Amino acid sequence: MARWEPNTRERLVLAALDLFIENGYDNTTVAQIAERTGLTKTTFFRHFPDKREVLFAGQESQGRLLADGIAAAPAHATPLEAVAAGLDAVTGSFTPEQRGFAPRIQAVIAGHPELRERSAFKHTGLGEAMAEALRARGVPEPAATLAADLGVRAFHRSFDRWIDPPNSTPLPDLAREELRLLHTTATTLA
Repeated sequence: MARWEPNTRERLVLAALDLFIENGYDNTTVAQIAERTGLTKTTFFRHFPDKREVLFAGQESQGRLLADGIAAAPAHATPLEAVAAGLDAVTGSFTPEQRGFAPRIQAVIAGHPELRERSAFKHTGLGEAMAEALRARGVPEPAATLAADLGVRAFHRSFDRWIDPPNSTPLPDLAREELRLLHTTATTLA
């Protein structure tokens, strides 16, 4: 067994990605992922409940960052300004390493129906975290859910743009830009 090394979670994610791409998602086992990193299956399960969750690591912290950012927005902030504060909080947490391996994660998810379903569930969870934080600020329905939905769309649209290699714009700037664009577009629907 390998001695303790830092970044165990990231090492497991990268090993899993390599194996998913080499062997396919269905043909990769937790034992293979652990072996690739020189760790045990027990260590894997300390970090992830199953191999699927390797691809969705950080969802809970993303939801918490969004909610905390919304809660920390000034009291006079509009619902979309509060959502923008949540987007600032979550997008500011992304690292260059995440940008580097995110396209590989997306490719694996796109190729597997179960993973696409889990991705949709993740989007719903992030939206609910934002909507709940907005409701806690006193934003009524349907405004809270609609603002949260725009926030989720802005987050994912900006993330897709951020991981595109020609892009050089920081993720928080892209998220704010996407939120403004979605808001402007929504106001033209009437």
